[in-house]
Amino acid sequence: MTALIKSIIATGLFLSYPYLVYRGIESGMVWLAPAIFSGIYLMRALAAPSLRVKIYKGLFALALLLGAYYLQTVTAKILPVLIQLMLMGVFGRTLLKDKGPPFIESFVRLEFPEIPPEILVYCRQLTLLWTGFFAFNAAMCTVLAIWGNDFWWTLYNGALIYAMIGALMIGEYIYRHFRFPGLGIPDPRSTIKTMIVNGRRIWMDVQAR
Repeated sequence: MTALIKSIIATGLFLSYPYLVYRGIESGMVWLAPAIFSGIYLMRALAAPSLRVKIYKGLFALALLLGAYYLQTVTAKILPVLIQLMLMGVFGRTLLKDKGPPFIESFVRLEFPEIPPEILVYCRQLTLLWTGFFAFNAAMCTVLAIWGNDFWWTLYNGALIYAMIGALMIGEYIYRHFRFPGLGIPDPRSTIKTMIVNGRRIWMDVQAR
């Protein structure tokens, strides 16, 4: 239960991060958002199971803390770029032969223990699509952080990204029915439940490969 509460709080802070930065810029406290996330990553570093992960997350927490002091606005706005690059890297690395299976396949196997070859190909293509999507987001976040105004940076990171994620998921779900008409596809609620229940485990497994 404690882990669930921590996950809910962390998710809430993550989703509200662009708004916190926007309010911080307006009030002259832009350092607060990266400082909060520095604390979160420090706690995760202390709780990490391996020394390598502890060092990685500890250094990232230190970099955020230093950035919150010396380069406040740049650090605050560049964090979403790093998050998108991290997602791109996690999805993309599973496409390598020695790092597989592809990220999407790991979830599909929870609902289809025996996967036909054409589904395996589709899982790989879909993982590649999400990798490209996160790369595009990283580029857009970079452009807006450097050249965009505060409002458009906040709008893109706080709303448009999630709208595009929703559109991509819905579009893929509809396309899947046309591409595989004979496949018994679980309803969306079942799929979402599977992702929520098993998402953290699969994420940790992918990072450990």
